[in-house]
Formats: sequence, C-alpha cells, structure tokens
Amino acid sequence: MINLFIGNLGHLFVILSFVLSVASAYAYFRATKKEDISAQKEWTFNGRILFYIHSFFVVGIIVVLFLIIYNNYFEYHYAWSHASKHLPVHYIISCFWEGQEGSFLLWIFWNSVLGIILIKTNKKWEAPIMVVFAVVQAFQVSMILGLSVMDVKIGSSPFMLLRDVISDPIFAINPDFIPKDGTGLNPLLQNYWMVIHPPTLFLGYATTLIPFSFMIAGLWKKEYKNWIKPALPWAIFSTALLALGQLMGAYWAYETLSFGGYWSWDPVENAVYVPWIFQVASIHTMIIFKKNNTALKTSIVLVITTFILILYATFLTRSGILGNASVHSFTDLGLSGQLLIYLLAFVAVAIGLCIYRWKEIPTSDKEVSTYSREFWIFMGATVLGLMGFQVFAGTSIPVYNTILEQFGITSNLAPPAEQAIFYSKFQIWGAILIAIFSGTGQFFFWKSMDKSKLWNELSIPILISLAVSTVIFLVYNITQLSYILLLTAGVYSVVANSTILIRLLKKKSFKLAGGSVAHIGIAMMLLGILFSSGFSKVISLNKSGMMFSRNLSDEMNQENVILFTNETKTMNEYQITYKGQRVELAGVPGLPSRKLIRKTIDEHTVVANSDYIHNEKLVFATGDTLTILPENTYYEVEYKKDGEKAFSLYPRAQVNPNMGLIVSPDIKRQFDRDLYTHISSIPDPDTNTEWSDPVTNIVEIEERFFVNDFVAVLKKVQKIEEIEGVTLNQNDIAAEAIIEVQAKNKTYTLKPVFIIRGKMMGNLPAVEDDLGVKISFMNIKPEDGKFELTIETSQPDYIIMKAIEMPFINLLWLGTLVLMFGFTIAIVRRYKEFKRNS
Repeated sequence: MINLFIGNLGHLFVILSFVLSVASAYAYFRATKKEDISAQKEWTFNGRILFYIHSFFVVGIIVVLFLIIYNNYFEYHYAWSHASKHLPVHYIISCFWEGQEGSFLLWIFWNSVLGIILIKTNKKWEAPIMVVFAVVQAFQVSMILGLSVMDVKIGSSPFMLLRDVISDPIFAINPDFIPKDGTGLNPLLQNYWMVIHPPTLFLGYATTLIPFSFMIAGLWKKEYKNWIKPALPWAIFSTALLALGQLMGAYWAYETLSFGGYWSWDPVENAVYVPWIFQVASIHTMIIFKKNNTALKTSIVLVITTFILILYATFLTRSGILGNASVHSFTDLGLSGQLLIYLLAFVAVAIGLCIYRWKEIPTSDKEVSTYSREFWIFMGATVLGLMGFQVFAGTSIPVYNTILEQFGITSNLAPPAEQAIFYSKFQIWGAILIAIFSGTGQFFFWKSMDKSKLWNELSIPILISLAVSTVIFLVYNITQLSYILLLTAGVYSVVANSTILIRLLKKKSFKLAGGSVAHIGIAMMLLGILFSSGFSKVISLNKSGMMFSRNLSDEMNQENVILFTNETKTMNEYQITYKGQRVELAGVPGLPSRKLIRKTIDEHTVVANSDYIHNEKLVFATGDTLTILPENTYYEVEYKKDGEKAFSLYPRAQVNPNMGLIVSPDIKRQFDRDLYTHISSIPDPDTNTEWSDPVTNIVEIEERFFVNDFVAVLKKVQKIEEIEGVTLNQNDIAAEAIIEVQAKNKTYTLKPVFIIRGKMMGNLPAVEDDLGVKISFMNIKPEDGKFELTIETSQPDYIIMKAIEMPFINLLWLGTLVLMFGFTIAIVRRYKEFKRNS
C-alpha cells in the first residue's frame, strides 16, 4: 500500500517554509523602513518569529525525507533512486544528500541554523542582514517546491511518487506498484568521507552568505565601514570551511578513485576552488581595512564576487550545462532557468547597490609604499584574482558555447583536453608568488619597514631557504625551473613564517599567530603537492616484454603487472603475490576468503563452507548463514621485502551494471611516501567460464600427472556417506578422490566425487579457480586399480594491477591540519575582538 500521507506532509512543509521565508523577509524589510523604535522592534520580532517557524518546518522536511529513505518507501522516486534495503545507516545518511533535492535541503538547513545564530548574536544588524538571509532562503526553498504554475516548473520536489516520474507499463497495470528494492547509493559514494564531506562543504557554501549579507546591509544602511568588524570572523570561518570541504573531497578522491591523485581540475572541483580563491583575497583586504582604513572598496568587490561565484558554481553543477565536461556534476532537473534567475537576481541587486553607493564609499588617499603591508596584500590579492580568473575562464567554456548558441552562433570551443596540464601550468606560477608574498608580507605586518631594515629581516630566512632547497635539489635531482622555484618559495614561506611565529611565542602573543600558522600550512601543502604530483612514479612496470591484450591501451600494457593467484613477481624492492579474492561480511572482522563461503538464491546471503578463525578466535563455523555486501570484492596482494612479509594491501573492485568496473585503491602509508595500489582489470565475473575440451587421464594411487602445467598427485580414493547438497539413496555408492596439485607457492587439494546409482553413473567435479582447473572423477577400474579422471582448463584467476609511489604526500595532509589550526586561532581572535567592540 502506497504511503501517501508522509509525502504530502513533507510537501506541505516545503510550501509552508517557502511562504514563511518570504513573510520573514517582508517583516524584516518593514523593520528597516520604520523610524519609530517601537515599530522597528515589532516588525523585527515578527520577522524573527517567522524565521524561527520557517526553520522548524525546514527541520520537518528533513525528518520526513529521512524517514522515507530510512523506512524504504520505494514508492517515492527519491528513495528508490538513492537508497536500498541493504545499506548501513551511515550510508543511508549519504543517500539523503546524493540527489539535488537533498543537497539543496542540506544547504537550506545550514542557512536556517546560521540565520538563528545571527539573530542571537547581532541585534544591531539583525533586520537588514536577515532580509538578505530570508530572501536567499526563499530562493533556495523554491528549488524543492515541485509546483507547476501555468506550465512553468518551479523546483523539483523530493516527495514525488515513482509512478509520477517514471513512465513504465507496470504502473498502467498496477498504479500502486512498489519496487522491492531501490537502485542504491552510487558505489563511489559508499565511503565514510561522503558522510562528512558534503555537510562540511555545504556549510562552507552557506557561510559565504554571512559576509555578503553584512556587506549588503552596510551599503543599504550607509554603514560603509562598520560591517567589516562583524563580517570578518565569519569570512575567516567560511574560508576555513570551504578549504576543509575541498580537502575532504580531495582525500575522498585519493582513497576512492583510481586516477592516482586527489585533484583532477574537474569543473565541479573548480567551481568551489574559484570562489574560495577570491574569499581568501577578501579576508586579507578586510584585515588591511581594519588596520589602516584602506582597501574598503576592494573588500566590497571581493565579498560580492565570492558569493556570486558560489551561486554561479551552483548554476554550473546543477543546470546540466557542463554536459559531459564533468564526471560528477548533477543531472539537469529542468531547473536551469530557475537557477539562472536566482543567480542574476543577486548579481543585479549586489552590483546595482554597489554602483549606486560607490561614490559615497570612503576611500583612503594614502599612498601605498612598497615597504607597507598594504602593498603586499594588494599584490597577493591580485595574484589570487588572476589565479581564480584563469580557472574560471577555462571552466566556463560550456557556458560561452551555450550563450553563443542562443544567438545562432555555433561555437567549437572545447574544454581543455588535458585539464591537469592546462590549469597546473598557470597555477604553479601563482602558487610561487603566493608563497613568496605570504612569507615576506608577514614581516610587514608586525613592524614598519624601510630599505635599511628589509635586508636585515629577510636575509637569514632567505639564506636558510636557499641552503635547504639546494640540498633537496641535489638529492632529488630537480631540474625543471617551475619546480625549483616552487620548492624554494615553499621552503622560504615555511622559514619566514616560522621566524615570525617564534617571535610571537617569545612575546607570548600566540593569539596573533593565526596568519603565520595558516601560511605555514599553505606552504606545507604546496610542497606536498609538488612532490606527490610532480615526482610520483609508477613502479608496476610490465617488464615481461609482452602486452596483456591488444584491446588495452599502451599505457595499460606498460604500467601494470599481471598477477595470477599465488604467483610471485618482483616489483621494485618488493616481491608481490596475489593471494586471492576477499569478501566483506556484515559483523565479521577482517576480510575472509571468498572460498570460505558459497552463494544462495539471495545475493545478500551466503553460507559458510569452512570455519573462519580471526585473531585466534572462531568467528563463524561451517554451515553458518551470513550476510554479505555483494558489491565489493577485495583482492589481497602480499608484499614481501628481502623474503619477509612487509604488509598486505586490499584494493577493491566493483562490477556495477550501469557503471562497469569501479575500482578503489588501497594505500600503504609511510613516513616519506605512500604506495598507492589499485586494480586495473579483472576477469569478468558475469561471464561463464570457458573450459577447454576434457582430457582423460587413467591414474593410480600416488601417480603423478599434469594439470594445467601443474604437477598433481592422486593421494587416495575413499568411500563417502554424505555429499552436501545431494541426497544419497540406500543403494547408492559414492567415492571421493583426493588430489593434491602443487602450484608455485601453494598446494591445493581437490576432491571430485564419483556416484553410482543403480546402473547410472554420475560425478561432481572439483573446480579450482586459482589454477583454472576442473577435475571430474569419471570411473573406477577395479580390475587394475586405476581411476579415470578428466581434466578441463581455463584462464586461472588473475588481476592486472597498478602501483604508484607518492613521495611526501603526507606534507599535504599535515599542512591541511596546520592550516585549519591557523584558521581556528584567527577566528577566535577576530570573534573576541568583535564581542569586545560590540
């Protein structure tokens, strides 16, 4: 029976939250227009209550949608599209924001939370900033309204029934048809980072609205300078969150995807990177204004640019305009026009208000000196702007083409074929300059400078940096000019900012150290990126002189090794052995061998063939019924060094009916490098094994014979009383042959069975996939004590594997932690200043 009530309730909550956000915006707007204090307070109170109720209904929408997903109400399109019965709870949470509607809802939720915080902490600014907040909420909620007005679609509801979205004959026959299961969560998103990365990133999106709201309120109410103080802590907080969200995504890509990196300059990545770049510039110009009353107009422009670029990123990734340019943008839900209106509305309001007030905005006539902090900030902001523009220009190529097509012009402009090369070759020079400016500029922040003092301050950091960099050049044989300069600049930034940090610690002024710590983190990240990307190397080179297949690319044939089960090969300083397939069982520690289980009719249920002992403890016994996660198969690769086991890696592969082979790496993390290993190819598990024509062997006990190039011995033949899965009658005779097959590193035991039932003879063959062998016990020849066996062979189980060394990648992740620590220090300091001045 279709549960209509819960969906109707959710849709009602959406409509109410939309109406209430509009009403709240109107009430707050009236408050800004009232001269009478009591009338202001009355309208402000009304706006506040309306926003609270709006937020209540937002939470209600979230609860209803989560219940639909959690309770497997597959009559609803959203639940059917993203969930399934067998997902663990933490992945069910990920299902919530996998789709566009859920991610918009997550963004709406964070806006509600932030709006309430601002109401509680910014009474002076409440009315004007909450007008902006409530209007943004109205636009956001409109994206999930799911209404049609005069054939115009407004939003896409997450509470649409499956039968209303998908045209299928089953619904004509049975309108109340409910699928037994959903399509499930995208396999690539079944990762713990996808539980925490989207909420962090969308909180970062939401926080960009706060500096923008303060800036609009400042221009609107002619508080041209005063908005900086309350906006600055939030701007720093927002910058930190966007950075953290992006880096979480990068780490997810590193752990989950198989391209051997963490950043591919995909348009969706760029869409977040560009506004973050401009936001970094904005917080520096805002700090300069607080210190010296300069750069106010620059700060206004950068704050507007940051928020507009966030909206532009939303349009890019959700309108479908990217087409095939991005591997993980959302599909078009028919909202492109609505998204464009959303974007253009705020572009018009922000830029229009800015132009209207431009002449009234105070400026400083103070001349900027080369030896001033303002100069270095402006230089850094300029470089950041150029870096952002270069990425923006390349990412927006599909938009240019679409605009030209509207005017009847066919554009053949294509996005860069080699995205990493196109963006990196420009961004690296910007990174060099930023590292230099972030190191040098700190000295100007803490004391006045002139020509005579400059060399005294910079000489020691420069000399130390040159000495350290020279040693690294020689050790790692670095010859490319851009790499040399980035390395030197990165080391210089670490040394220079560390010098400032030590001085601050000596003066017991650690609260002022946020900038230095954050810049050290950025420099460490740049060094980590330089080494891990610029000096990574493939160590799984095919040295056999033979290609795996003509159907594979040259790169695939050259940069991978093929491993048959229990076959050892040398790779760099390691001896590696493929030990076989491993599976993931619910509630079972470790990764048991696939041979320990057998399938049942239910793909999520298996039965144990043997006991499984883990850490000297029996976990399950023969015959136990277990729950398996059937999507995932892990492939154990043992690494030995100097004959001793060093470690084992378990790269994962999934064969998805819609996406083909999906692989995720396993990584051996070491102090100075990571060994990054992933599967490149496996035998198709859905293809029936092709066996050779049977070859007959007549053998006797202890006689040796060959099985697929391996030596085999018939050890004995014994009568058996029971056969699993077969019912033996009283007069039936069953015999089992015990055959040992000696492979290179392991002895296998195969037990084919011969059955006599009346005048009929049958057999149950023994199959060993590791060897590509099927042995059938065909007959007994009692007159001469021999036994007839037939042998069929196939391709043994194998994997094609790629391994990459990523040197000093931990500098990147450690730098991320240092950067976040620096941001935290800065946020606490600026918030305390704001509270003190309030």
